[in-house]
Amino acid sequence: MSDEKKDMGDKAEDAFDKAKEKAEETFDKAKEKAKEAGEKFEESTKDFREEAKKTAEEFTEGFKSASSGENKKILAGILAILLGWAGVHKFVLGYQKEGIIMLVLSVIGFVLTCIGIGVFLVWAVGLVALIEGVIYLTKSDEEFYNTYQAGRKPWF
Repeated sequence: MSDEKKDMGDKAEDAFDKAKEKAEETFDKAKEKAKEAGEKFEESTKDFREEAKKTAEEFTEGFKSASSGENKKILAGILAILLGWAGVHKFVLGYQKEGIIMLVLSVIGFVLTCIGIGVFLVWAVGLVALIEGVIYLTKSDEEFYNTYQAGRKPWF
């Protein structure tokens, strides 16, 4: 009976050794697959980083072009038509003195509206702004930039 126990012990030991070898093989295979997956992940993140860098550069270029003459032209033209009585378009173009003049004339016009003359004052400032807005929007980008941004022509 002790021989049987010895055989069983040897068998158990052999089974344990086989299981251990199998586990080591499986671990090695898993380790290789993890390494391969890591390399693939690194490649994909590298592609993602490059794509993100390109997108950031495109965004930066777009942002720079957003502050160019064309977009100021459109912004100034629309603001002149909608809020011209307040001189907002003048402030956008960097003409603070002219913007303040339009704003003050409009405020005086609103105050004097009760005696009638103020309506005409607000109307005149609004008409000037409307004309300027139409002029801004009908000029070419280059002509607008040369006239109002580089040339600094404040009126019409």
